Amino acid sequence: MDSEKMAEIYDKYSNAVYRMAFAYCKNKADAEDIMQEVFIKRFSIDIVFDEETKEKSWLLKVTVNKCRDMFRSLRYKYSLTLIPLEEASLVYETPEESEVYRAVMSLPQKYRTVIHLFYYEEYSIKEISAITGSRETAVQTQLFRARKKLKEILGKELQL
Repeated sequence: MDSEKMAEIYDKYSNAVYRMAFAYCKNKADAEDIMQEVFIKRFSIDIVFDEETKEKSWLLKVTVNKCRDMFRSLRYKYSLTLIPLEEASLVYETPEESEVYRAVMSLPQKYRTVIHLFYYEEYSIKEISAITGSRETAVQTQLFRARKKLKEILGKELQL
């Protein structure tokens, strides 16, 4: 793969991969490390995707797997330092969006992941199931519970 094609892929998917990694681990440095590992893996193997959506799904699945690997590692268990959301270099269009994103980030990891994939990346429940390796019914249940927790956190009905 030539460097021009690599740059094109990186520009197209880096934001989604970073957001997924950050939603999973809530740490800017870890999210950047994971993003780097994901793209190294993508560029080191020669895969041709039929559709653009399949490439994005593959990248997000690798991202989730890399996050899980990180949580299982000893390095992570002994370095539990989190960076506040204010320092995470995330840009919000409106204050309400920031409030919702903070509420999403306060959810347990399993709920953050499904909410992020469903609302921010616009994947279907079936696609989320394939990305996370969970059953579709488990994804539906997690979405239901996550929405309920978000309503409690935000104290109002969400129009998602």
